[in-house]
Amino acid sequence: MTRTITPRLRTLVLLLLAVTGALLAGAGPASAHAALTGSDPAQGVVVDKAPTQVSLTFSETVAMNGDSLQVLDPKGRKVQVGSPANVSGTTYAVRLRSGLAKGTYTVAYQVVSADSHPVSGAYTFSVGAPSQTVVSGVGTAGGGVVGALYAAGRYVSYAGFIVLAGGAAFVLACWQRGAGVRPLQRLVVGGWLALTAATLWLLLLRGSYTGSGKLGDVLDLDLLGQVLQTKTGAALVSRLLLLAAAALFIAVLFGAYERREEGDEKRDLSFGLAVGGVVVAAGLAASWAMAEHASTGLQPGIAMPVDVVHLLAVAAWLGGLTALLVALYRAPADTPVGSAAVRRFSRVAFGSVLALVATGTYQSWRQLGSWSAFTETRYGQLLLVKIGLVALLVGIASISRRWTGRLGEALPAEGEAGESGRRPEKERVSASASAGTETGLETAGTDTAPADTERAAQLARQQAAADTARQKRLRDADPNRFGLRRSVLAEAGVAVVLLAVTTALTQTEPGRTEQEAKAATSSSSSSSASSSSSGAVTLDMAFDTGGTDGKGLVRLDLDPARVGGNEMHVYVQRPNGRAFDVPEVKVAFTLEAKKLGPLPVTPDHITTGHWAAEGVQIPMAGDWKIAVTVRTSDIDQATVSKNAQIG
Repeated sequence: MTRTITPRLRTLVLLLLAVTGALLAGAGPASAHAALTGSDPAQGVVVDKAPTQVSLTFSETVAMNGDSLQVLDPKGRKVQVGSPANVSGTTYAVRLRSGLAKGTYTVAYQVVSADSHPVSGAYTFSVGAPSQTVVSGVGTAGGGVVGALYAAGRYVSYAGFIVLAGGAAFVLACWQRGAGVRPLQRLVVGGWLALTAATLWLLLLRGSYTGSGKLGDVLDLDLLGQVLQTKTGAALVSRLLLLAAAALFIAVLFGAYERREEGDEKRDLSFGLAVGGVVVAAGLAASWAMAEHASTGLQPGIAMPVDVVHLLAVAAWLGGLTALLVALYRAPADTPVGSAAVRRFSRVAFGSVLALVATGTYQSWRQLGSWSAFTETRYGQLLLVKIGLVALLVGIASISRRWTGRLGEALPAEGEAGESGRRPEKERVSASASAGTETGLETAGTDTAPADTERAAQLARQQAAADTARQKRLRDADPNRFGLRRSVLAEAGVAVVLLAVTTALTQTEPGRTEQEAKAATSSSSSSSASSSSSGAVTLDMAFDTGGTDGKGLVRLDLDPARVGGNEMHVYVQRPNGRAFDVPEVKVAFTLEAKKLGPLPVTPDHITTGHWAAEGVQIPMAGDWKIAVTVRTSDIDQATVSKNAQIG
């Protein structure tokens, strides 16, 4: 049976690792958890007079340094003066040099949100008239090799915590004899090592992850010193200190506790370990809650304790499941996991699921805020996947519970010994020793006595090994135990994928934040379009008339983009950015929602590549379709259009 199961087990593990890798790779760089909700000057506007400063407004407070906000002129030179400052609430500004020339300016920002995730982006505005710019690409914080390594470190840290806390809880609450089982000891210690190594790894990567994104900056001690002064750095250091306490807990659990005989003294030690273990596990869980989603936004005072309970429930369920899987597959034949232990874990898992449902419902409401966010935001879509995986896991767990109910006497109860358990083995050793003694007495005074004694001991060891192997075969042949092992293995497989999805969720912008940012951006755009101080609504549209020299870009400015009279400018450029004089340019405005239009406008040719019209009348506010027809020859022309909110 072992030869049949092992290849399947290997195949399943490889498949799960592949799925996990695909999920982590598909997650991409960490999404911004603070979103840009407004700016002054606004994105894409053309202002008549150069501004004295650039200000950005985010959905939550952010952390900035001297280079977090940069303004670049059309040639890519910095024009900001000094460092950015918080001017009010979530608005940050940087002063600009005086006497800025006309042209298109690029605003690039890279900050760290309150929930520890890097946020970056860029946009442009123009002074006087748009122009070409040499600024092409702006780096994305949290991406690249460093971003991938940081995401992998987060996954390993979650997995290590779950195995450490859940495995120890399984031993204390469900199967105390498991404290002496080597595979379980190695599992829990492995969880501690994984969490410790991942925490150190995240601490080293943190500075580069939120800054330059360069792998070479990982060992920069100055950068590490800056990280230690942040909220995330403090959380990671606190986690390392708690892991030192966890190491002491593990030493007692698998040392003095395992050697202690049953009685009042062992029960007292169990109680002490249980209290200490809960305190340490809750502290480790709090190191995530105090620095991530729960620490900012709506109701952080409630959200952080709820997040701690959520993480502890996950560890008790999935970590205990991993420990049960190891016990079912790797426990020695003379110390099989008992049916009572399986039933106790089933009750623990059921309580954990109830806690997960309660805390998960609150977290979903807090992070989404509306039903539409489930389908309209990436966070909501990932959450739907997570809910589906949890439902699948619960379904498989119900099958495991049925197998557990059928066990009966198939698995020995706690405290019972198997047919070839410890007591019979001792008897065999004693019998072998007696046989060796008798042999020694019969050959007393000869040179063969030591050899006969050694031969008897060797035979005893061989017999004990044969009995152990026979007992393992009998144990594994039980159909109920076999079914339980297979269902628990399937649960563990789903749990691996679930953990990958959860890790991706922690790196994704909450749905509530994303929708609020979209609404604020839309409102800001409408406000800037109707304000004369912001210049004009600016639309860029590429065209191709299909003829010779028929490609280019048309840019339309409408000022002040409100009901009544407006001033319109149209600029036509070649693909290389130079002014393009074409035979004819016509514009039409259509308000499709009111079946109004098209209202034609024929602008006057002002200079090379520039047309203008004054007193363009917009009769009512709405989402207007603005169509521009460009003719490049007698027969070649094209019409391109975009919508803009006017009024």
